[in-house]
Amino acid sequence: MPIPIGGPLALPFRAFGITRSKMNPDICTICERSFQYVKKQRQITVDATILFADIRGFTDLSERIEAVQLSEIVSLFQDRCAQAIWAHDGIVNKQMGDGLMAIFNFPIVSRDHAAAAILAGQQIQRNCAAALSSLALELLPGRTLGVGVGIHSGEVQIGEFSTFRSDFTAIGGVVNQAARLESQAAAGEILVSAETAAKAPDLAAGAETRMLALKGIEQPVQASVLLKR
Repeated sequence: MPIPIGGPLALPFRAFGITRSKMNPDICTICERSFQYVKKQRQITVDATILFADIRGFTDLSERIEAVQLSEIVSLFQDRCAQAIWAHDGIVNKQMGDGLMAIFNFPIVSRDHAAAAILAGQQIQRNCAAALSSLALELLPGRTLGVGVGIHSGEVQIGEFSTFRSDFTAIGGVVNQAARLESQAAAGEILVSAETAAKAPDLAAGAETRMLALKGIEQPVQASVLLKR
């Protein structure tokens, strides 16, 4: 039975701690914290698209400004990224300070999850370019801030992988490659794997391609280079 997460019908569920998930406000905390109960198993294999995003130059930035100002930049980045990811039915699965990881096609099913991730990446770039540039002018005159994004598609393992945390995450080679692609993306770039580009050819058409040597991956990896639109 669907669980209402908004409006007066949601009030009885809130009394039992069932509210909107912080991963995506269109799902509830049962999906977020009770994976094994809902799925009847600890892990499942899912065809998904993984997106990583990160503020470029954050380490250098953290040495130049006060902690309060730094937290303002991180909060703005996380908020703008979440808005873009949610708009395309993804979930913000992990937040790592100046970076994050998103999953598309679980638990919200999306047939065109590769395209959804690319569109979210482009919206992240648009959202963050305007917001971070404005903040940089105020806090760091003469300096620009940017975001790098990496996206990869394929089968991932999703489930609970800890005995002391009940929320789910995704692991596997696809997740690792998405993270490696993000680490190679310059400010304003979206590096999309060949697998993701093949699933969303219209969005990747005409893009520059690069062959990249990624840490932990033996063979060079082809990536399409997309910019914000």
